[in-house]
Amino acid sequence: MEMILTIPWNVRLKNVDVWFQDEARFGQKNTTTRLWAIKGTRPRAVKQQQFEYAYLFGAVCPATGDTEALIAPCMNMDVMEKHLALISKRIPEGRHGVIVVDGAAWHQAYLADKFDNLSIIKLPPYSPELNPIEQVWQWLRQNELANRCFNGYDDIVDECSRAWNSFISDASRVMKLCDRDWIKVGT
Repeated sequence: MEMILTIPWNVRLKNVDVWFQDEARFGQKNTTTRLWAIKGTRPRAVKQQQFEYAYLFGAVCPATGDTEALIAPCMNMDVMEKHLALISKRIPEGRHGVIVVDGAAWHQAYLADKFDNLSIIKLPPYSPELNPIEQVWQWLRQNELANRCFNGYDDIVDECSRAWNSFISDASRVMKLCDRDWIKVGT
């Protein structure tokens, strides 16, 4: 019901796209995962001790496979507003995007007031399982960014960009990984 109340009265439900948005930190304290190795050997994976990070703001629309991302050195409302602007430009004319976010301090509903084609809905506290983009972060870490070292911030940004582009190169992967039966609107 909350979603329907956030959508402008003149927008039909069949013209609504549900987007899921979140952000994740990637950097020098990276994820280590299992490696393939010859039986009887012990492969080594380097774990950095430095503390440089980049923050990847990502959004996916499971119904269409559309995505939008922004990499920033910090997480705050200014970056969130820039990310919403990118999402707003991505939504086709005549459609309305409902952006589902968690309860982070920079996920304020009033940020969407600047965009005629966006509304924000917050998930209940402590419910990351309701946000499919959490699986995207897991996919990026396991398939693209684990077991590697970064030379610095620019290297982190380059690798996050490469990893995100690898993920979105297949729209069916985006749809399959992020689609949920309960997000169908106006069907």
